[in-house]
Amino acid sequence: MTQATPPSTHDSALRGDNLRMVGKLVVVAALMFGFGYALVPMYRAICDALGINVLSLAEKAQPGGSQAKPNTQVDRSRLVTVEFDANARGVWDFKPAQRSIQVHPGELATVMYEFRNIQPRTMAAQAIPSYAPKQAAPHFNKLECFCFNEYTMKPGESRQWPVVFVIDPKLPKDVTTITLSYTFFEVGGKFPAAPQAAAKGVGVGLQS
Repeated sequence: MTQATPPSTHDSALRGDNLRMVGKLVVVAALMFGFGYALVPMYRAICDALGINVLSLAEKAQPGGSQAKPNTQVDRSRLVTVEFDANARGVWDFKPAQRSIQVHPGELATVMYEFRNIQPRTMAAQAIPSYAPKQAAPHFNKLECFCFNEYTMKPGESRQWPVVFVIDPKLPKDVTTITLSYTFFEVGGKFPAAPQAAAKGVGVGLQS
């Protein structure tokens, strides 16, 4: 009868190394899973500590804006007047449907803007916002805005666009009026973008 050849020392050592490698891989996989699970709350905690508005970052990352409601509480102890202004750097009609509204900080609000291409040719245009006073800009959060996109307008074409926004309750108490001004300019045309802050010459225009 032929006797089985006992495993060599080399084979035993090789199997031991393989088992240890498998164990290490299992530990690494478990650590990676745990890190991925904890990454989102860690990110939010870091953003909160640094005062970063996660909603604003998400809005900027998406061309069409975000439809989610901001995680804020409405401050009904105060009202802020929001004035709307429109500047057309070209031959077209551009205006807000209403000149001003009053909102509570943290309250979701919507205002419409109207645009009509009165030129006898197709044009591409885009709007750039500015704010007054300038310290209000970081607290004015737009969830939806036509300024996120560029538009091609046919001769005589008219459109209406909403601006959906919420004012952060952290807005300084001494700011009681904010002016949101849009400058609509032709993309690639002879009219450059040069938005100026409206509202009685207060503040400096800021892009967002």
